[in-house]
Amino acid sequence: MYNVNKPNDIELPSAKQLLKSTIIALVTAIVLLLAVILPAEYGVDPTGFGQTIGLTKMGEIKSQLALEAEQEIPLQTTNVVTKIDASVRAEPIAVKPSETRSIELKPGQAAELKLGMKKDAVVSYQWSVNTGHVNYDTHGDGKGIDYFGYSKGKAVTQDSGELKASFDGKHGWFWRNRSEQVVTVILVVSGDYSGIYRVL
Repeated sequence: MYNVNKPNDIELPSAKQLLKSTIIALVTAIVLLLAVILPAEYGVDPTGFGQTIGLTKMGEIKSQLALEAEQEIPLQTTNVVTKIDASVRAEPIAVKPSETRSIELKPGQAAELKLGMKKDAVVSYQWSVNTGHVNYDTHGDGKGIDYFGYSKGKAVTQDSGELKASFDGKHGWFWRNRSEQVVTVILVVSGDYSGIYRVL
């Protein structure tokens, strides 16, 4: 057994010091929650600090992927059943060459549309907003791939070009209204894809 000297009362922290330390720890925890954890995990940035250092975008992507996994809802797809070697499978039929979708977004609201595409398939696209501006992220996901980025931008009013799928999966656009007015995103697509899906 070691002989340990009992501390004197004067060496112990006072109730006032303990209270002060507790308050400092509580304030630090709240600051970390608001400035770091909420932006990084949920895309919620009440202080604006997360946007400055890039945590908010990370949180938005995490939330977006979680919602995508839970709420995948096909907007338009047609299935035909065929028999191959006595087995039955559903094959999507390619939709019409050109389609238009419009989505209304309130300030701060987000939406995402994806196209079902095979590797190396190409679609032409054009999207714009009728007023205000949006942040956007063009990306894809597939088997074993949670996120594959193509392009992104902030405070943008339109974008157009060709999207070539890097792998079998869903590829498309995520928009968030960062203006202070209601905006309508209008997307026009044509090319080699099996359907349009609203995933957020």
